[in-house]
Amino acid sequence: MTERDNDTLEISRRRLLGTVGAAGAAGLVIGAAGGAGVSAAVSDGGSGGASGPGGAPALSTVGATEVMFHGKHQAGITTPSQSRGHLMAFDLAPGAGRKEAAALLRRWSATAKALMAGEAPAGDTGVALDAGPSSLTITFGFGRTFFDRTGLTARRPAELDPLPAFSSDALDPRRSEGDLWVQIGADDALVAFHALRAVQKDAGDAARVRWQMNGFNRSAGATAKPMTARNLMGQIDGTGNPKPDEPDFDRRIFVPAGAPGGQEWMAGGSYAVVRRIRMLLDDWEKLSLEKQEKVIGRRKSDGAPLSGGTETSELDLNKLGPDGRPVIPDNAHARISAPEQNGGAAMLRRPFSFHDGIAPDGTPDAGLLFICWQADPLRGFVPVQRKLDRGDALSPFIRHESSGLYAVPGGAAEGEYVGQRLLEG
Repeated sequence: MTERDNDTLEISRRRLLGTVGAAGAAGLVIGAAGGAGVSAAVSDGGSGGASGPGGAPALSTVGATEVMFHGKHQAGITTPSQSRGHLMAFDLAPGAGRKEAAALLRRWSATAKALMAGEAPAGDTGVALDAGPSSLTITFGFGRTFFDRTGLTARRPAELDPLPAFSSDALDPRRSEGDLWVQIGADDALVAFHALRAVQKDAGDAARVRWQMNGFNRSAGATAKPMTARNLMGQIDGTGNPKPDEPDFDRRIFVPAGAPGGQEWMAGGSYAVVRRIRMLLDDWEKLSLEKQEKVIGRRKSDGAPLSGGTETSELDLNKLGPDGRPVIPDNAHARISAPEQNGGAAMLRRPFSFHDGIAPDGTPDAGLLFICWQADPLRGFVPVQRKLDRGDALSPFIRHESSGLYAVPGGAAEGEYVGQRLLEG
């Protein structure tokens, strides 16, 4: 049995136990693809105040589900989307360099391993004392400037070259980029916050927070079976994600071992593009249902393409309506972003929704914390975004407010910390 088969069995077991629920804003319900495994060790003791081993409260399957820290890939990439998320970027402190960065990644990795197993590290705050791991994942990445700060510019991948400017961008540099990036996800809000505080405390004097964003998805177990979730516009979002059982999935999403360029430390890793995309909901909600569906190119009720079928049906981009026009309009979001319209470009979308209250202009400060994964952003995100930028019908209803690009190395082997092959190689 292969590594992927083992991971798929773990995910299937998780589904049977009812721990996945909805797949989150990205509609991502997929196995670990050879990366971090998932297991559910449910405490005995029933419900209604019963206790598990050692007198601890009994956990539901949601609370008991554990994602493995060690693996070929870091957790949080192909892990099913969680209910709560935090994104953070850090800048190394003045005077901190490669030595301090290595010590920081060593601390972060030890903390992540303990928390993902449901264990309390030394000096714990006690926030999640009665909670299990709750599918917690903590993922680490490096921004372009990290390599300057650590004297490793010769080992900086070309894939970290700055993203091009897009006409729809309204980027706030204070909430963009950063030396280090951390993604936290969990199916319990307290567990996610607990991890957030632990990561921030571990940074100590080595790094300081550049920006932080908080997100959410549908709660685990909220639906009778896993479903592609809806975004804050009410649209089913993420139907077209590549699937791990597709033969070219790994090639599209993960950096292979022995890749040209001498970046062996990135083997098993991926590149994350992170964008805070505000949705102009007041304007969107003024559109009729018919107009909303034409903007997206899919039915709002079930996510099926306007050309017919079910959510998973292929788009029939050549189908014409009674008026002789394409049923899926030429500027529909689904048409423009389809891989077949972009030379096969594909990325694995795994976002969180956000709502940060009301903006000064009285409109909702809400939208999508867009996160996409690919082996090469110049072949994944960039060509699709360029095409969307030139004529996507959705563009008038969204605003890209921050952006970041991060190299996320492969998972740490037993006894290693994340990024060790870069920092000590």
